[in-house]
Amino acid sequence: MSRVGSQPITIPSGVDVSINGADITVKGAKGTLERTLPGGITARLDESTLHIERPDDSRESRALHGLSRTLVDNMIIGVSEGFRKELQILGVGYRATAKGTDALDLALGYSHPVSIKAPEGIKFEVPIQTQIIVTGIDKQLVGQVAADIRKWRKPEPYKGKGIRYLGEHVARKAGKAAK
Repeated sequence: MSRVGSQPITIPSGVDVSINGADITVKGAKGTLERTLPGGITARLDESTLHIERPDDSRESRALHGLSRTLVDNMIIGVSEGFRKELQILGVGYRATAKGTDALDLALGYSHPVSIKAPEGIKFEVPIQTQIIVTGIDKQLVGQVAADIRKWRKPEPYKGKGIRYLGEHVARKAGKAAK
């Protein structure tokens, strides 16, 4: 039995889960998320507990069992609490400017500012010019948007300039040795 897949998911108050065949819909204070469970994986609702079950012990079913349970759990956490990724900008002249909650302008050393538009369900915050906070209810989408922003100027190993996740360690290299 899958250690992750066999764990029940507790549904907090204020979150409504509805199951229609292989489709699961989760509604909460922050929004609504929907997902279709992959081949043969089923969900069973007992009062305030959700169980994810697999049809057999084949390799594929075992792999999808834990994955499906984690995806549904992330949906429940997303509609009740939400997810956030914090990015830090390091470098002289590198800065971010918020254009409302759904757009950013980044000055990253290019000849032009980099404009980034948030997909639906994602919000940007810029508390200071060198910090970006990406928030939303879909964990995968929040992580992908943060990775796309980071991709514009990855941290380089010599001076450490670039965009990095808050708390990310960047391995530094020694520069050229002087004669």
